[in-house]
Amino acid sequence: MEVGKNKHLTKGGKKGAKKKVVDPFSKKDWYDVKAPAMFNIQNIGKTLVTRTQGTKIASDGLMGQVFEVSLADLQNDEVAFHKFKLIIEDVQGLMVMNDQFKNLSKNF
Repeated sequence: MEVGKNKHLTKGGKKGAKKKVVDPFSKKDWYDVKAPAMFNIQNIGKTLVTRTQGTKIASDGLMGQVFEVSLADLQNDEVAFHKFKLIIEDVQGLMVMNDQFKNLSKNF
């Protein structure tokens, strides 16, 4: 053994060393959510998705995701009270397209 070297310190490093804290939002991307073409307002909002890593693809996590939107928000009409569930069907770059929707209004 050489003089001046401590075998145990170089092997394991500091005892009780803490891990680096990684911000979870640094691994995520924002996607724009677009409404179907029949509505006046095209951009509904944004959604947050984990980035693509290895075999896990970000666009697969978005498929089938449901957004509930008011008809008043889609058409700039204050009187409209119906709500729609928009289902994601297509991802193009950082834009998400909703072509399928379900009506949530009640028949009186």
